[in-house]
Parts: sequence; structure tokens; C-alpha cells
Amino acid sequence: MLLRAEALTKAFGPVKVLIRADLQINEGDSIGLIGVNGAGKTTFFRILLGEEKADTGELTVNTTRIGYLPQFAESIEGCTVRDILGRPYGHIENIKRRMRELDAVMASGGDDVDWNNVATEYARLEAELAKSNVNDEKTQIDALEAVGLSADFMERYMDTLSGGERTKVMLSRVVVQAEDCDLLFLDEPTNHLDIETVEWLEDFLLKTKVSCVVISHDRYFLDKMATRTVEISNGKTREYKGNYSAFIMKKMLDLDRMQKEYAKYVNQKKKQQEIAAQMHKDMWFASVHKTRQKMIDKMDIKEAPEKSREITVRIQAAPKSGKNVIIAKGLTIRQGGKVILSGVNLDIHKGDKLGIFGANGQGKTTLVKALLEEIPCDGELWVAPGAKVGYFSQNHENLNLELTAEEQILQVIGKDRRADARKLLARMLLFNEEVDKPMKYLSGGERVRVSITLLLLQETNLLVLDEPTNYLDIPARHAVEEALNEYNGTIIAVTHDRYFLDTVCTKVCEVKDGKVKVTNGTYSAAKGRPNTTEIVMDADEYKVLSSFTNWATGRKYVKGDTVLVAPAEMKNYEWAISQGKMKKTGGRQRKKVAVSNEKPDE
Repeated sequence: MLLRAEALTKAFGPVKVLIRADLQINEGDSIGLIGVNGAGKTTFFRILLGEEKADTGELTVNTTRIGYLPQFAESIEGCTVRDILGRPYGHIENIKRRMRELDAVMASGGDDVDWNNVATEYARLEAELAKSNVNDEKTQIDALEAVGLSADFMERYMDTLSGGERTKVMLSRVVVQAEDCDLLFLDEPTNHLDIETVEWLEDFLLKTKVSCVVISHDRYFLDKMATRTVEISNGKTREYKGNYSAFIMKKMLDLDRMQKEYAKYVNQKKKQQEIAAQMHKDMWFASVHKTRQKMIDKMDIKEAPEKSREITVRIQAAPKSGKNVIIAKGLTIRQGGKVILSGVNLDIHKGDKLGIFGANGQGKTTLVKALLEEIPCDGELWVAPGAKVGYFSQNHENLNLELTAEEQILQVIGKDRRADARKLLARMLLFNEEVDKPMKYLSGGERVRVSITLLLLQETNLLVLDEPTNYLDIPARHAVEEALNEYNGTIIAVTHDRYFLDTVCTKVCEVKDGKVKVTNGTYSAAKGRPNTTEIVMDADEYKVLSSFTNWATGRKYVKGDTVLVAPAEMKNYEWAISQGKMKKTGGRQRKKVAVSNEKPDE
């Protein structure tokens, strides 16, 4: 056991953030921590890291080898990437910290100081530091290159980098830390990252075998890395075994069971109260009704299931356009005289939902601007004259951040329709001060919801969306996806959200190396994983006692081989285990497993 938190509570003034938060982290754990924005996830992290004190509860930490990736990448003025990679939680910092402690001991000049031991340790640390400075230079450069940054970044200043570059630098620091860590805490690690880097991070976390706890709204990422899912809701934690998809299924069953138990409890209590009332009426001179009331008071109290407020989104489509919406043949797109994309062929029909993905800097936004005829291009491009475009920008250029959310809506619907504006914003769970204060003080997720509200007011038949799920928590993402699935117009969406690409899009377009590749179907299908989901499971370790062939996979095993068997794969190995060809060692590791999504024949 690396860490255990029991019954933690935390309040900021009258606001109770955590009421009862529990978590145990063991060696090899891979835990996804989820909850709506403002649920207290980051506060819980800070308590577990010792950066914040809980009001009550017990925290037991059995390791000091802890790494941490904060939600917001550091951008300290005058601080270089080299400085960041050596900051606390790193190997060099630990050496320097111990040397400072020894300096203080030697400066004190106490009689009880063992000078030989102090001098020996100090000399050893000096040698280790000199060696580490050389080794860590290479490790840090390798870590930067692993996430797609060059060695030149070492001397660049953090406040000159983009959001994505800063996040990659922080990921590099995690890579440097991981070699000396037992436990990693990652707070929204996939924010600002492109798909390639996120998939690299998934594989890295799997290979390191370091225990990790991750706060994330990226459901595809949670499906890939989590073997346990912990939800924070109304200040309490609830744990589910499995990844995000397993969590959804189990939570639905839990809520259904809790609702039935609560309904049964309410009915029984009401029935007993009616009996007690009738007894009191019929035998007013006796006290038997009091005995019945005591029985009622002793009934096990059942709590009503939590009622989560849901965002309701309905995007209305304008009158339909013709069958063809956009046709592009042999397009060459340039910027500043440089060819960004060439040989672009697209045929977007009415009702298509096209998802555009690719690494940062490959030209996704440039492609969209060309299709909307905002920048010139060579080749054939035809856009339906009846196309009515609604545009959603991840930078919220359509918002005046000096206005309140209400004032922004009133500019569109008319200043005398204040009640209607509030009703529209309430559908997106924006109330009271969120509606009344200037939008520059709203969170990223709140601004997204205002932008979507503005989109509701437009009559469109072609939606162009730039990272529509950024900053949204999981319930809000589900709501937006449902609305887009119901929308009967055409959609072009630029996104790094693989879950969105699988649940909304009917075709996907990868932008890479100056080319555009279109595939009918989902992202998973385009990547060669049709009807399967790759998830991470805890796998039991087996030792091969005699040679055999696994005919399900075609792989041959020889005596002495080690095999990891996840629960989803057990059927393939049952005969070998029953025949004594394999024996469980007692070891366990995380393993990526492909699970079929196909429904069995009924």
C-alpha cells in the first residue's frame, strides 16, 4: 500500500468541498479520478500530495517517491525549460535538498555530529550530483524528444511557449521523474495535447508500471489507462472496478438499485406511519402507537439517489441544403507562399458528420478555413449556395468577454427578453453570478456553454466546430454529443477528442504530412480497430511449465515463458491451465487488451 486516505473532509468557509473522500493506492494501480467541474478533484489531489491540509480524516503515505503533473503548466517569468525539468519531485532536486540539510548540520557545529559520516555522505552526494548533471542532461533531452520537442527547447522560456508546448514540457518532467517514482499524480494531462502525444502518454504509463492517479475528462484516455475509476460527487467518493466504460455501466445499475431501494423504503415507512396513525385513532387511550413509531424510527434510513442536473441542448437546423454541401478536387492550400496541404479531395454530403484530426501544426485549421473560402487555394472547390454556416471557435472569438453572459445573449435576441435569455442560459446550467459577472471571469467550460447557447440561436445547416469539447466536463460532453447526433444538418469538427470522433462522426479525416486521408466510419475504424475497444486490465502472471500453442492467437509458448492473462482473455488459456501447462505465480501487472464491442447473436 502506497497511500491511503480515509474520510477526508475539506471546506473553504461555508462551502464544503469534500465530505467523505476515501482512496487507497497500491503498487501497480492505474486509477481514473472523475467528477464534474468544481467537484473537488484538484483539492483532493493537493491534500494527497500534502500541499493542502484536510480538515478531518486520516492520510497515510508510505512513499516519498511521488511525481506530479499539475493541471496548469508553469509559465514563470524568467524560468527556462531546463529549470522546469529539474524542479521538485525530480532526482537532482532531491540530492540538492539533502546537501542543503547537511550544510545546515555542518554549520551548526554541534558536538554530537558524526563528522566522518557527514563528510562521507556529502562527498558521495557531490559525486552523484556531478554525474547526474551529465546523465540528466541526456535524460531530459530524450524526454523532450519523446513528446515531440527538440533539444533547442531546453533554453527557451516557459512564458514564450504555447499551451500545448508547455503541457509537453510538463509531460517531459513526468518522464524524467518516472524513473525515480513509485506514484504519479496527473491532473488533466491530455489538455492541449494532440492525439499522437496522448497515445504516446498512454503507452508510456503502461510501460512504466508506476502507480498512477489521473484526473481527466478524456473518456477514451480513461478507457485506455484506468483499471479502477473513482468518482467524486457531492463531496463523496465512490469507487468502481474497471475503466470509464465499465464505470458507466456499473453506475447505471447502482442508481437503478438505489432508486428501487429508496422507493421500497419510502413505501414501507409510509405504510407503517399509516398503521400507527390508525392505531392512535382507534385506541387513543393506549400507547401502542408509540411502540409502532419507535419501530419506524429504527428502520434503516435509505438515502435518495443523487439527482444530477443535466444540460439540455437542442440545435435547430435551418431548411435543408442540397445533397452536396462541399466538393473539393485536387486542392492545394498555401500560406505565406508555403504549400501546407496538397491533393485534397473531399465530397461532403448533407447529413455527413466529418471529424478532422491530426497532430498540432499539420494544417487542420488551415483546411477548414480553405473549405469555408476564407483563404484562397488552387484546384476545384464548390460550396452549396444554400449552406448556412454556424461556427464554434475554441478561442471564443464570438464572445465579448467584457459583457456578462446575459448581456451577450440579449444582443442577439433583443434587450427586452431578459427572462428568455436566463431560460436559455439555465438550460446550460448557468445561473445567478455565472450569468451576472463579466465573462472574462468565467471558467473555460462556462465560456464554452455560453458559446453553445449562441449557436442555439442561429439557424444553420452546416456547423463548423473547433474543439467543441475542450474545457467541458464529462456530463456536458455527453449532452453536446447527443445534441450533435440529433442535429440533421452537416457537421465539420476539428477535434483531438477520440471519444467524440467515435460517437458523433460518420466519417473521419486525418491531416498528416501535407496530405488528407478520409475514411468512412469512426476514428477506431480508421485506425484498424473496428468493433473493438482497447482497455487496460489487471492481468495475472503465469509461468509456462511445458510448451504449447495458443490456437486462438496462434502464438507458441515454451517452458519458462511468462504470460500475462487478463480476465477478458481467460477463455483462451483455460485449457492450458487445466492441463497443467501454466501455473499462476501470484504476480500482477497492467496489460492492454482488445475487447470486442460486437453484440452476441440473440
